[in-house]
Amino acid sequence: MPAPGSLTQPQCLSDLLLFRINRLLSVGGAPVIRLCEGTHGISRREWRLLAAMAAASGLMPSQLAQHAQLDRARTSKAITSLVQKKLMQREVQLGDKRKAVVSLTASGRALHARLFPQVLMIHHELLGALTQAEVMLLDGLLDKLQASANDLQEHIGGPKADRRRGARSTVQAAIL
Repeated sequence: MPAPGSLTQPQCLSDLLLFRINRLLSVGGAPVIRLCEGTHGISRREWRLLAAMAAASGLMPSQLAQHAQLDRARTSKAITSLVQKKLMQREVQLGDKRKAVVSLTASGRALHARLFPQVLMIHHELLGALTQAEVMLLDGLLDKLQASANDLQEHIGGPKADRRRGARSTVQAAIL
């Protein structure tokens, strides 16, 4: 457990905000993954798309990717899997076969209706460690951190790594 104040003066990896958030997601999200994969036969990414579609139906895959904050390639693969599992349907637009709209099938809506309350129970279990005031404070703080992360993403440029091809960054390539 990091020492109090370790966020303000990080000394190692486990003191860094993003590491701690990732660790929380890993440990706290494990029950959701087990529930999705073990009980319902879908991946965490498929659950994310299913839940996003339950809130906003009739989206183009690129819109769904943006709504779920996933990259398009992974979204496309997950949509294909969900279509094969008959949880989502893809409807090609008239006049342009390259464009499609995706929506949940009746089976997809039924799965969401069964799974969401179970995920919600895990959500409440995690937040049960906090008082109502702490939950409200955390909610506001997460909004502030998200806004800060959005600003960072807009203002900090630089080359993107080509992860699909294992390409090195320009700094690594220059050193070698």
